[in-house]
Amino acid sequence: MNRTRFEDRPASATVRKIVGPTIILHSGAYFDLLDPENSAFTIEDIAHGLSNTCRFAGQCSHFYSVAQHSVYASQIVPEEHAFAALMHDAAEAFIGDVTKPLKDLLPEYREIEERVEAAIFKRFGIVAPLDPSVKEADLVLLATEQRQLLNNRDTWGTVEGRKALDRKLPYWDSDYAKARFLFRFEELGGRAAA
Repeated sequence: MNRTRFEDRPASATVRKIVGPTIILHSGAYFDLLDPENSAFTIEDIAHGLSNTCRFAGQCSHFYSVAQHSVYASQIVPEEHAFAALMHDAAEAFIGDVTKPLKDLLPEYREIEERVEAAIFKRFGIVAPLDPSVKEADLVLLATEQRQLLNNRDTWGTVEGRKALDRKLPYWDSDYAKARFLFRFEELGGRAAA
């Protein structure tokens, strides 16, 4: 039996052949991890990805999305930094929420993350580096999340000296988190920046 090699077969007209490290987004566009600057993506793609990405590698008491975390960050910084705080983890919509211990072992991941983040910030008019209030909000939320969502009471050096918020972190399913993220984006004038 004479078989045709797979590589020699004609491509189907209904199948797109993508070369390189790409992912398909909720919108149907492709995101090239090595060329994020020229990738087509929308705020809806970001909101969808973040709302379906659980913080802490999913090792928390209930689903808690990066979108929910981002909305809270945008609420506890000075108003002029709220949009940047909302978008501070936007790259995770495309590359996931890699835990800090794993990220520390993957220097190439950090390079990819920085490039994706830079492309997103440029697209939405966010100036880097972000104001220190955004990082501080991130750490205060981390202290709050550790206390409420994780079965852990160890002292983490990254949050030492930070007072957790006196706020209950309720359960938001992914649809609600996405809607809240997009509402906050609009509320902060994000459409004008896009």
